[in-house]
Amino acid sequence: MPNRIPDTEPQAADVNADVALANVLSVALHSLDEMKAEDIVQLDLTGKTSLADAMIIASGRSNRHVGSIAEKLIEDLKAAGVKGIKDEGFPSCDWVLVDAGDLIIHIFRPEVRVFYNLEKMWGAAPAAGTAS
Repeated sequence: MPNRIPDTEPQAADVNADVALANVLSVALHSLDEMKAEDIVQLDLTGKTSLADAMIIASGRSNRHVGSIAEKLIEDLKAAGVKGIKDEGFPSCDWVLVDAGDLIIHIFRPEVRVFYNLEKMWGAAPAAGTAS
């Protein structure tokens, strides 16, 4: 029987099969908190899209803060064993998107976040204790 040559590009579903979504969420939320990201919202996308199963939206106070949050987040996700991480939004850092497979993280400057209003687009309820 001939040896099968593995695909060079893993399929999206296989990229992080060994890293559970709950673990990736935990690492991401801890990293965002550690870097003092603001207004962190976690959304369950199950059944809403095939893009991902979960999304986190957070804000940084400035372009530099957004960039620093994203860099640390990527570093922490890689350290946790997440493979195939993609990012978009460097170097301007008004909005940085980090794609960790089943989890997508958006980090915005506050005014950019208000403009795009992803929470409304994805049907997020206001967080407990926040004014609507």
